[in-house]
Amino acid sequence: MIDLRSDTVTRPTPAMRAAMAAAEVGDDVLGDDPTVQALERRTAEVLGQEAAVYMPSGTMTNQVAIRAHTEPGDEIILDAQAHSYFYETGGPAALSGVMCRLLSGVRGIFTAQDVKKVLHPENIHFPRTRLVCIENTHNRGGGSIWPIQQIAQVEAVAREAGLKMHLDGARLWNASAATGISEREYAGHFDTVSVCFSKGLGAPVGSALAGPAEFIQRARRFRKMFGGGMRQAGIIAAGALYAMENHRARLVEDHENAQVLSRGLAGLPGVAIDPAAVQTNIVICRVSSMPASELAQRLAKAGVLVLATGSDIIRAVTSLAVTRADVERAVEAFAVVLRT
Repeated sequence: MIDLRSDTVTRPTPAMRAAMAAAEVGDDVLGDDPTVQALERRTAEVLGQEAAVYMPSGTMTNQVAIRAHTEPGDEIILDAQAHSYFYETGGPAALSGVMCRLLSGVRGIFTAQDVKKVLHPENIHFPRTRLVCIENTHNRGGGSIWPIQQIAQVEAVAREAGLKMHLDGARLWNASAATGISEREYAGHFDTVSVCFSKGLGAPVGSALAGPAEFIQRARRFRKMFGGGMRQAGIIAAGALYAMENHRARLVEDHENAQVLSRGLAGLPGVAIDPAAVQTNIVICRVSSMPASELAQRLAKAGVLVLATGSDIIRAVTSLAVTRADVERAVEAFAVVLRT
């Protein structure tokens, strides 16, 4: 099977498995797992932050960040299609008791003026706005990349209003690979940054939340509260550390494969896609000849797995698990299914 459902389907490489097998471990809840500590130090260094904390998932790093930045009854500002709002099972409400002020960005990217328009005046009738969240790259935006100048403009408005900034950088590695702008430079505009190791980087488990040392200490308390404390986590942390050190540079291959896929799909009947809009490794197209769910089922029978994320929307993601030959075969499978 050619698995284009997500970049989360990647499996550890033999070298990564060897690093995991050799990992020195301890009890991370007690703070004495040396491999977890090494991963956290290196993540903080790459992002230019004081400290970092390792967690099981990006959902947890985002939700812990929101909880640590806010108190119940506060408000956060984010795009209406943001992962923290759309895909994290109501976490902001259930775990932090906060209101979500949703912006209608373009492919997940909003403007400083958008933020300025929704800021409340000081008044006892309104929730206190505390945090602006940005997702880069933006999942439901099709892997869209935030222009760093636009991030800076949003940050300026946030700082003037006394707000904190959080970056959901689950695929920040992809943004850096595509633009040449370092993760550190992107992260410099934020108080806290979440990054994921189990997507394009190919590690089996985990994300990290980075930020000021005092904030990260507070975040550790909420990690424990949310059930994210781990024991001999060095085994999985070793995979994440290997991935960060060895797999960032190869992400450009995934982006090139996504371009091949998008250009191949653009020439097929009943498919609407603009290859120029594919900036990283996520390919989203609209189909008109049959329901997207039916197309996904037929493709699965032909050996290609994709996701139907809407009645007429197909999502395909290139990754470490997909070769150029796989992509070319996938285009052929699309062609056969659509023409029959």
